[in-house]
Amino acid sequence: MNAVLAVRQYVSKMIEDSGPGMKVLLMDRETTGAVSVVYTQSEILQREVYLFERLDSPNREPMKHLKAICFLRPTKENVELLVQELRRPKYSIYFIYFSNVISKSDVKALAEADEQEVVAEVQEFYGDYIAVNPHVFSLNLLGCCRGRSWDPAQLTRTTQGLTALLLSLKKCPMIRYQLSSEPAKRLAECVKQVITKEYELFDFRRTEVPPLLLILDRSDDAITPLLNQWTYQAMVHELLGINNNRIDLSRVPGISKDLREVVLSAENDEFYANNMYLNFAEIGTNIKNLMEDFQRRKPKEQQKLESIADMKAFVENYPQFKKMSGTVSKHVTVVGELSRLVAERNLLEVSEVEQELACQSDHSSALQSVRRLLQSPRVSELDAARLVMLYALRYERHGSSGLPALLEELRARGGTDRYRKLVSAVVEYGGKRVRGSDLFSPKDAVAITKQFLKGLKGIENVYTQHQPLLQETLDQLIKGKLKDSQYPYLGPNTLRDRPQDIIVFLIGGATYEEALAVFNLNRSNPGVRIVLGGTTIHNTRSLLLARQESRNSLQIPGAQCGMVGKS
Repeated sequence: MNAVLAVRQYVSKMIEDSGPGMKVLLMDRETTGAVSVVYTQSEILQREVYLFERLDSPNREPMKHLKAICFLRPTKENVELLVQELRRPKYSIYFIYFSNVISKSDVKALAEADEQEVVAEVQEFYGDYIAVNPHVFSLNLLGCCRGRSWDPAQLTRTTQGLTALLLSLKKCPMIRYQLSSEPAKRLAECVKQVITKEYELFDFRRTEVPPLLLILDRSDDAITPLLNQWTYQAMVHELLGINNNRIDLSRVPGISKDLREVVLSAENDEFYANNMYLNFAEIGTNIKNLMEDFQRRKPKEQQKLESIADMKAFVENYPQFKKMSGTVSKHVTVVGELSRLVAERNLLEVSEVEQELACQSDHSSALQSVRRLLQSPRVSELDAARLVMLYALRYERHGSSGLPALLEELRARGGTDRYRKLVSAVVEYGGKRVRGSDLFSPKDAVAITKQFLKGLKGIENVYTQHQPLLQETLDQLIKGKLKDSQYPYLGPNTLRDRPQDIIVFLIGGATYEEALAVFNLNRSNPGVRIVLGGTTIHNTRSLLLARQESRNSLQIPGAQCGMVGKS
């Protein structure tokens, strides 16, 4: 199960099917994102695709010498734009591929508009999601629920994205969902409806052990997206933000023009592929080793590389090295900026207290630590609010809770109630009242022993003690110990054997810390393949933005599910 490969194969097939000759790739906003994360522009140019256009771009010039490959979501707007396009075609011939199921009535409308008979093909290629990593996908939907209920449009879009993922991986799964979450049950029912309705599409060769779709709710673990991260991919997303594999570095002091936006993709960046799950200290060492290897081959270029600053100076002073490895100069810049932010925001000390809140249970010590950092001018307003949120989630019902005083200090720091209101919103979203699992208490003596041993591993692990709830959930699922009473099956059938192919989907967004957990579970459980998806990939800022939007929205009960074009 490889999400990146599935979408790449669709794009390759589109280009192959259109035959030799110059081509334009005509897309919409969402399919542009889906293609850009799996194929570089230079790779597509080598396949005679010389132009990339948006269907909704108003000023496209007619180019009758080009073939058009259209890759579009089957939305009402796209169908209408395509109808107009076919009435006055700008290209010689059209190969049309929809990223999801298209209704017969929409196909008929396109056929009627094709008076000049320029359409060579209409097909469904189910690349209706963002393939972030081979085992991770996202739908790029920030706020999917209004309060505790689905936003109707987002439920429809999530159903489409999830069923497209199943179709692209050729899986017709059994479905389990988190019982404590009404949105999880609703999505499970919607996916099942589509599988039943489109049974011919889901008629794949049966495997001995059926695949499993597990639908979970982010609100069961609001801790994970609030923590600072120390592995490369997760740290970049937390501090700089990753958007369809792109990183905006335009605000970095003294940044060169060609590095204002960089792409981090494991598919075509060997260093990133080898380092994305390593911790921050290891990445710096690995960049240094690359540079020293270059120096060994070029004795004249000997220079001491003691710090990130030395590495940056080295890259700038030796253009032939930069030319030989633009990849390394990119990573030196990214790691340099991460290092600057860690120092500027005092993140080592902040992260240590975050881990104490998430993993320990000494209330008095935790409260003192949070108070001390709230009074530090080196701690940013966001990091101060994050600490109060973690404290609120951990000790919301503690008899000696210091939350009122912490909220008052937070308000005094920022001079507004903005973050104070967000603390309440986060507790409303992921507090004890709504959680289906016991996020903080170990389940049994074995778990208590494990936690104790984890705490003895030494100071080097103080920043990475936390394990997301998802890791425990999937571990229990793989061992056949996940309780049916908490995660029931949809329908009468249950899985008798150990699951092999697992698609786990998080309503409300996944995180790169959870992507790392899935990567490790795949590696340590031969024969088990897990793919992780979410409505989005969260960092702290996106989680808080989603909570802010949700709080400002009205609840709308009775959200509807359905396929595009069939509603």
